[in-house]
Amino acid sequence: MVSGARSIYMQSLWMIAASLLFACMGVCVKLGAAQFSAAELVFWRGFIATLILGSYVLVRRLPLATPHARTHVVRGFAGFVSLVMYFYAISLIPLAAAVTLNYTSPLFLALLLVLWLKEPVRRGFYGTLAAGFIGVICLLQPTLGGDQWLGAVFALGSGIISSIAYLNVRRLGELGEPEWRTVFYFSALSALGGLPWMLAASPFHASDLRGWLLLLGVGGFGALAQLCMTAAYKRGKTLVSASLAYSTVIFSSAFGMLLWDETLPWLGWAGVLLIVVSGLLATALSRRTDTEAVVD
Repeated sequence: MVSGARSIYMQSLWMIAASLLFACMGVCVKLGAAQFSAAELVFWRGFIATLILGSYVLVRRLPLATPHARTHVVRGFAGFVSLVMYFYAISLIPLAAAVTLNYTSPLFLALLLVLWLKEPVRRGFYGTLAAGFIGVICLLQPTLGGDQWLGAVFALGSGIISSIAYLNVRRLGELGEPEWRTVFYFSALSALGGLPWMLAASPFHASDLRGWLLLLGVGGFGALAQLCMTAAYKRGKTLVSASLAYSTVIFSSAFGMLLWDETLPWLGWAGVLLIVVSGLLATALSRRTDTEAVVD
């Protein structure tokens, strides 16, 4: 009993740390968007994470060879596209709104599991999904101006495409791929995908100390967050980690209010609450919910 309680306690600490680090990454993305394109930020996000994980692989002498290269490529491409859309959305709309719309991915993943893989679900599943999408409408309608709808489309699109990445992460887990290898290939493919935009930047955008610090924040916070998240999902129950993952919305909302005076109307907050609760219930009502490594 004590051992189980300690495991859940450590799991909670790791997941809250991951959520805070993901929110810090979002702050660096929003600040860096004035200086860098979304694809450039994704490049540095992937490049720095590849360096960190590559060092770990070298020190531990871990094998990178995999018989599941195709699944890694599909997961990496979906993750790259989702990340570009997410970073672009952060530059256009309030941070809390962008993060929340990105976190609709569990709802779309649940739909994929049911409609594509024909997996059985528990009673109340479809009502939960409907409530989640009502939450999206509540968040969008009073919160965003006419000039911000493109950002909302990108944020929601990132959530949709993230679900495809999650599905392939789950598949890799079933095939026995270790988490570190999945994250390494995703990071490397993200860096490769963003490389053309980075090379096209003329002059090179990171020409001052502030620019380099922002890039380091995007890559460093993102890599550390993913490592903390992986540690959390390896302990205790998946639903605990999935629940605490939504604390990223809370941290992002606080940063948005403190740094940019971003506030949401009451109907917007109601939408956030509906999306969070529906995402958790969709995770609980799906009979199999292995989404251990997200793309952020």
